[in-house]
Amino acid sequence: MRMGESVEWGLHCCVTLGWLRDQGPVSIRRLAAWFDLPQEYLKKRLQALVRAGILTSSPGVRGGWSLARPPEQITVMDVVTALEGAEEAFRCAEIRLRGESGRGGGAEFARPCGIAGLMRRAELAWRRELAAHTIADLMEGSPAGAERTRRNYQDMTG
Repeated sequence: MRMGESVEWGLHCCVTLGWLRDQGPVSIRRLAAWFDLPQEYLKKRLQALVRAGILTSSPGVRGGWSLARPPEQITVMDVVTALEGAEEAFRCAEIRLRGESGRGGGAEFARPCGIAGLMRRAELAWRRELAAHTIADLMEGSPAGAERTRRNYQDMTG
């Protein structure tokens, strides 16, 4: 399974916005500079998080991005789904029914094959694991990062 870079960007932005939630909205310019990311591309990714109810954005000079919900209520799976979609990673095409393989199979084809079952169980385990962890968990996992982020953000905003 391969996820796009936007998942990493989205998660880091959510964690950073969680650490800075008492500072008010953070501008796209500051977020992009913070991670040395292309501003317009980052903005498009963050808009997907707004549509999913994970972030809010406010226009204007004092506007910017902030978490729409408390960090304890945003799972890693929420962010992944918002950025990557909800489609399953493995889609069984039942190729065993094609060609010579499918001739005379009968009842053995009534149920999904062992490959499809294994892949489905693996994906469910992956989804459960990501759903079990929140942005708050990630924030708590890096107390030094939180302090550095707050200190450096204060330096940036003067």
